[in-house]
Order: sequence, then structure tokens, then C-alpha cells
Amino acid sequence: MATILSVQGKDPQFGENCFIAPNATIVGDVQMGDDCSVWFNAVIRGDVHYIKMGNKVNIQDGAIIHCTYLKHPTNIGNNVSIGHNAMVHGCTIHDNVLIGMGSIVMDACVVHSNAIIAAGAVVLEGTIVEAGSIYAGVPAKKVKMVSEDLISGEINRISSNYVKYAAWFSDHNDAPEATKAADQ
Repeated sequence: MATILSVQGKDPQFGENCFIAPNATIVGDVQMGDDCSVWFNAVIRGDVHYIKMGNKVNIQDGAIIHCTYLKHPTNIGNNVSIGHNAMVHGCTIHDNVLIGMGSIVMDACVVHSNAIIAAGAVVLEGTIVEAGSIYAGVPAKKVKMVSEDLISGEINRISSNYVKYAAWFSDHNDAPEATKAADQ
């Protein structure tokens, strides 16, 4: 059963049709949109600041989403994939973004729409990732622009596939009843 905990009176809130893996951990001030999925061993810690996610966000196996105490929340837009073992910390990720496996996006970064952070990249604190670009390396630098084929063939495909994969587990989902932020 997933670990879903209140922290200082703030409970995680889930949109409709969300899958939470049995060993995922979600705590505190976390707001999740519709059609999201949080996979095995992923951790989303809204204990020191808030974490807001839009619709169709997938947090893949072993990924960590956190913030900086009272300084940097984490905001994630719609149609975003956070790859296996990635770390997203105190930053803003806009719509239609792919964060590659094992990458790190640090405090005060802004990743604009239709961007890709390559697997293993380290996006240093305060970096602004240009819309429609690919950033790779350590430290991450712009390597090229994202083609339309990559937007539809990777960013959108992966996000849509994770909605499909989550449906495979619908009989085993122990996510709490959907709670919308607007309902409070």
C-alpha cells in the first residue's frame, strides 16, 4: 500500500484517474491533476513547500520530487514525464516536457514548454531552459532544438503511454478518492 501522509495538516490531493504504485510515497502539500501516475519507489515530498502537478504527469520509478524549505516550491505543468530515477527539486517545469532518466533539475530552474532534458543531465540551479530545446550534459547545456517529430514521437507519446500503462493496474490501485484543490 502506498505511503500517503499528512504533514502539518496538509494532505496530498489527487485528481481523477490517477495511479499510485503500492510502494510510492506522497506526503504533505501535493496537488495532482487528472490522469497522473506515480510509479514504484517514487517519492513526492511536499513537506517543506508545495508541489503542484497538472494533468497527465507521470513520475516514473525511483524519481524524487521535492522543494526547498519556504523558498522554492515545485510546479509541474501538463503532459510531463519525469523519467526513472530523475530528481526534480524546487523548480518549474512547464507543459509538454520530458525529463530524462537519471537527470537532475535543481532549485530555481525553469524548463519551458516542449523541452527535453536528456538522460543523466544536471540542470544547475537557476538555469532557464529555452522552450523547444534539448539540454544535455553535466552541467546541462543546450545542444539543439526539439523537432516536431520529437514533440509528437517522444514527449506526447511517452505521456500518453503512461496513462495507458496506469490503466493496466486499475484493479490494484490504492489511491485515495479523488480530491480537487478547488473543493477545499
